[in-house]
Amino acid sequence: MCDAETIFALSSGHGRCGVAVVRVSGPASSAALRTMAGLTRAPPPPPRRALLRTITDPRSGEVLDRGLVLWFPGPHSFTGEDSAEFHIHGGPAVTAAVLHALGSLAGVRPAEAGEFTRRAFHAGKLDLTEVEGLGDLIHAETEAQRRQALRQMSGELGRLYQDWSHRLKRCLAHVEAFIDFSEDELIEDGVLSKVDGWVCALQGEVEGHLKDERRGERLRSGVQVVIAGATNAGKSSLLNALCQRPAAIVSPVAGTTRDVVETALDIGGFPVLLSDTAGLRDGADPVEREGVRRARERVQQADLTLVVMDSTRLPPDLQQAPALLQDYISSVLPPQDQDPHTGRCVLVLNKRDLIPERRRGELERALAVAAAPSLPPWCLLSCHTSAGLQELLVLLQGSLKALCGDPLSAGPPSLTQARHRAHLQQCVAALVQYQRFRDRDLALAAEGVRLALCSLGRITGRVGAEEILDIIFKDFCIGK
Repeated sequence: MCDAETIFALSSGHGRCGVAVVRVSGPASSAALRTMAGLTRAPPPPPRRALLRTITDPRSGEVLDRGLVLWFPGPHSFTGEDSAEFHIHGGPAVTAAVLHALGSLAGVRPAEAGEFTRRAFHAGKLDLTEVEGLGDLIHAETEAQRRQALRQMSGELGRLYQDWSHRLKRCLAHVEAFIDFSEDELIEDGVLSKVDGWVCALQGEVEGHLKDERRGERLRSGVQVVIAGATNAGKSSLLNALCQRPAAIVSPVAGTTRDVVETALDIGGFPVLLSDTAGLRDGADPVEREGVRRARERVQQADLTLVVMDSTRLPPDLQQAPALLQDYISSVLPPQDQDPHTGRCVLVLNKRDLIPERRRGELERALAVAAAPSLPPWCLLSCHTSAGLQELLVLLQGSLKALCGDPLSAGPPSLTQARHRAHLQQCVAALVQYQRFRDRDLALAAEGVRLALCSLGRITGRVGAEEILDIIFKDFCIGK
């Protein structure tokens, strides 16, 4: 790819719209703007000020549209290059004509996918975490995803990693200076002890950052919520109630659902992939057995399970209900999710409309007493009348916030990419290498710090040997 070329593209998305934005970037941007906006005998318009102009075809002189043009001289532009924008009417014929006219100019070609952002990265306008944040912002479908992406695009995550990188460069500079100059007694005492403390502190910070239970990644990709339980508990009815459309077939015949039915939802601003599964029972039908196997597989993979039970099947003596419900939950969930304090389960007692009001009150009191130590969050619900649905949504929002975190919290930004996690794990392993070889082979220990630095540099896309040398000469008075 040659950045000497000038590129153009429709930046506002395809399809009919009121206004379309065509972006041009590269050395020929000024010529393209002046040629098509009738400014050949005048300088480009003032930077970042809109100018209403007639836009013409440079070959035929035909008028293509009347719209706004803007000029962004480099380096003060998104890409860092000279750039121009045409704000035109968004009809397909207009945009096609303007794009065709730009393509006819010498030295101007259509941009490849992501090429404007790639040029911004190479110009130092964005690091890789900001590039990824921009991509996530463009694809954000919920409010929480938008907030997280905007926070990453603003550079918070990149600044955290850059701070760690700067501290590692300092560690590496001190170790390498000790290796090179300690025999000449030109290095002050205690240098390596300082490095030991810095490395230990940094390792603790990175490990703490990794212990986030995948909140940021889960928010970015969507929370896997699975509806599970016995046959005829009302699982498909619950799916339909939550997505407010008949997504799944509902029937009084047990075992109607044989396969997994999925739908994407926005619950309280959090992205959810909701799955309805086959009723859990020992079936003789091989098709149903396969459905049950798939259901249990989905429950194993779930971030959150809605365990649904028919509340009319509770024992007459409601004091026995908590123990029965614990056994029921254990029959549905894998062992690692059965602890009620994990936040991986919500108990839904369906068909409350079939329970007499007095018994319903007794049930709520019995569960309220037992719930705190032994039961996950629960609610009484009627998928038929929607009674209790709002309470369930409140419980769901609380569980989703715990699973995804709050993008607006004052703490450090969350990990959002599996790529980041892999590089950070490599960084920790490299710091462990420093500690393992520190007293045996200082060169190998220094290599551990260098590998840790490279791992962080791969996340942001910024690391260089010259920076190490700069710190050596800045922090040490060689030859004092």
